[in-house]
Amino acid sequence: MRRFLLLVSCCLSAVLSCHAQEKSLPELLRNIDDAIGQSPQYVAAYEVQIDEARRKHEQAHTDGQRYETAFALYELYRPFINDSAMFFLKECIGLTEKTGQRSDNVRCRALLAWRCSSTGMYNEAFNILDSISTEGADSAALGEYAHAYNNVYNEMAYYTQMPEMKSRYAAKADYYQDMMFRTLPADDPRIMLRHEMTFLNSGQLDKSMQVNDEWLKMVQKGTHPYAMVALYRYLEFKARDDEPQMMYWLTESVLADIRNGVLDQGSMWELANQLMLMGDVERANRYISYTSDCAIRYGSRQRNWQIAPLMTQIAKSYKEENERATKQLRLLLAVVSVLALLLLGLLFFLHRRNKQLATARNALHETNSQLSILNAQLSSTNGQLAEKNAQFSILNSQLSESNRVKEEYIGRFLSLCSQYIDKLDNYRKMVNRKMKNKELDELFRVTKSTELKEKEIEELYQNFDSVFLHLFPNFIDDFNALLLPEYQVHPKEENKLTTDIRIFALIRLGIDDSSKIAEFLHYSVNTIYNYRARIKNGAVGNREAFERQVKELGLL
Repeated sequence: MRRFLLLVSCCLSAVLSCHAQEKSLPELLRNIDDAIGQSPQYVAAYEVQIDEARRKHEQAHTDGQRYETAFALYELYRPFINDSAMFFLKECIGLTEKTGQRSDNVRCRALLAWRCSSTGMYNEAFNILDSISTEGADSAALGEYAHAYNNVYNEMAYYTQMPEMKSRYAAKADYYQDMMFRTLPADDPRIMLRHEMTFLNSGQLDKSMQVNDEWLKMVQKGTHPYAMVALYRYLEFKARDDEPQMMYWLTESVLADIRNGVLDQGSMWELANQLMLMGDVERANRYISYTSDCAIRYGSRQRNWQIAPLMTQIAKSYKEENERATKQLRLLLAVVSVLALLLLGLLFFLHRRNKQLATARNALHETNSQLSILNAQLSSTNGQLAEKNAQFSILNSQLSESNRVKEEYIGRFLSLCSQYIDKLDNYRKMVNRKMKNKELDELFRVTKSTELKEKEIEELYQNFDSVFLHLFPNFIDDFNALLLPEYQVHPKEENKLTTDIRIFALIRLGIDDSSKIAEFLHYSVNTIYNYRARIKNGAVGNREAFERQVKELGLL
């Protein structure tokens, strides 16, 4: 029987390997790019499910029904919004205390502690777990309790810098892992994950792959559980240095997360890191920016800790790329200077030649005819050279403008990163202070409010407007000059752009994809399309050429 299972595992691996080779990495990445473009629709579809679950919860009449619907909402919010998931877990805890359901109470408290430890709130996790009494709880609840303790000790062992504490935490984690093995069924995904990682970390790759094969059979392709199995399958092939297979399974995990509206995306962060190592800095930057936005919406400090170093590395790579572009520009200017000297020499030579020909013009009629032909050719050559000089001048202007825009926005980006880190630290201090003072109601009110998010978005727009108007001070006047009087847009506040102008400011910077503009401005793609269409309808000239004219506005 054991040999038969091993044979089945090998066959399944071979079949999946063939399937993975059907698509090249560029094609897989294009699929991810398309999925990111449709991400708002996937998230909206997921929110429809949540709204339906909320209606059922509001219509529940008994405590038992309220518990079931609240737990269903926790399951929906678990990969989506962490604060909401914790909110409904707390509601479940209150209902189990009211109804006396001991096992469910232990289970929900353990799940709440697990969520705390997975988002970096270790003290809160320990406080919750230490307050749990397991007396009278069934094996499933005890398994959840052991799983929560195992997770928090594993996290502490991973992040501590003290060897003696690492050993202590690891021993505690092993103790609760043994408890998980005693209380949870063998086919539980958490048990299978522990077995797989134990084999993988000890170098027993055949056994770890066999566990992953069995786990893969238990999940449906394209679901969120499938994304988790695919992510660990990526680690299997990474341990084997099989790049095509590992990139296939990593992209499978990313696609499943995006298409299911998941905001807690560990696989996207790992994909951005791999692309960074491969030298695809531009795509890595887009992916890490996307997953950073998702992590902010999800509300996980731990994800932000993981993302921050990679974003810093990408910014450094952009700086190096900018320096290379500057060197190329200098080389191009040197070439242009040499050509200009050659042109001056040629013009000087032609001038002397013309004087010599003018002296002999009266004596040699035939020579005059030949000189006329030569003059016409030289005139044509001069025109071509003048055209080339004009093209070089335009190219230099464009390169200078691109360099200036990159320097301004990279500088402001680094400044914003620094400010955001300070704000996060201030927010941490405020939360710590209120918890120390037991101001939990005030803390709940502060964290529930969206005022901070709205303020940060407003500040982002103010920074964008400030940098843009610094780069293109006459943009608003030039923009209105392209529109009929009744369609012209005049901001009510100085140094602040309206939504209409902000859309076309992004187009002026080269961002003309409506989905990217919508993502930056927090509007739907249809809304952005309507704004663009309405403005173009008021164009003085050809509406089809309007956006091209906008891209040419405002020389630096």
